[in-house]
Amino acid sequence: MSKVSVLVVDDASFIRDLVKKCLRNYFPGIKIDDAVNGKKAQAILMRETFDMVLCDWEMPEMSGLELLTWCRGQPHLKAMPFVMVTSRGDKENVVQAIQAGVSGYVSKPFTNEQLLNKVKQALHKIGRLDALIASAPTKMNSAFGNDSLSALTGGKPEAVKAAPVAASSKGLLNSPPVQATVSPASGRGQGQLRLSSGTQQCVIKALSIKEALLVVRRGEVLPQVLESAVLDLEQGEHAETARLNGYLHAIVAYEPKPDSDWLQLTFRFIDQDAQKLDYISRLIARGTAQKHFVPGA
Repeated sequence: MSKVSVLVVDDASFIRDLVKKCLRNYFPGIKIDDAVNGKKAQAILMRETFDMVLCDWEMPEMSGLELLTWCRGQPHLKAMPFVMVTSRGDKENVVQAIQAGVSGYVSKPFTNEQLLNKVKQALHKIGRLDALIASAPTKMNSAFGNDSLSALTGGKPEAVKAAPVAASSKGLLNSPPVQATVSPASGRGQGQLRLSSGTQQCVIKALSIKEALLVVRRGEVLPQVLESAVLDLEQGEHAETARLNGYLHAIVAYEPKPDSDWLQLTFRFIDQDAQKLDYISRLIARGTAQKHFVPGA
């Protein structure tokens, strides 16, 4: 029986590595190839055969949706499972992908379990799941990692629980703490950070073309270094929203005390999309002019 083969398409090498590491950890016999954008993937699909494609949506040269549409127009690729792995989780985007013939959807940030379940569901429909399971070792670790760090290391780190947050009279940046009922887009210099463990409001302390310095309230489960995340920013007169993919590069206490109520996160961007880079540049200029944050992280 031939090996199951998967094509991973994403312009961010960090995400490609996460996906490949996750699949190889649980299915060592799987054959994986990758491409940095839709155009490269198109060329590979014209000369090689794959059992399925895992593809990002927003990429330069050719988007994931354009690649999907092209695949469904090719007789030999019409029935091939095509799963979107993207931060575009809005209803209209999901509907658009379904209409184009997508087989499944994995939202960023994702857990190992979410990704593996989608892969198994897609391969089951074409009768290739047994071949995938057969490629795994006899004793396979049944525990799924719950974040991107485990995908890189091949293990499942224990969730580190913080001490209960005490009421504090001193808020962030000498202002009252952000309440959970406040919309991320209701204040300037604010955003929403989506992690595999949940969503947190954040304040943007500094911003550069490569990374953002964020401040979030300390919760029961601490975020982890190398954990992938999505930063949703809504700024400007037209309330334009950008979904910026990245990972947590560094985490420190915001206040100089062990029981700090706030954490400072360095969120490093991994998108190479020209539109997003242009958006960040405009956001830096606008935010700096209006003194929402400092120009540089």
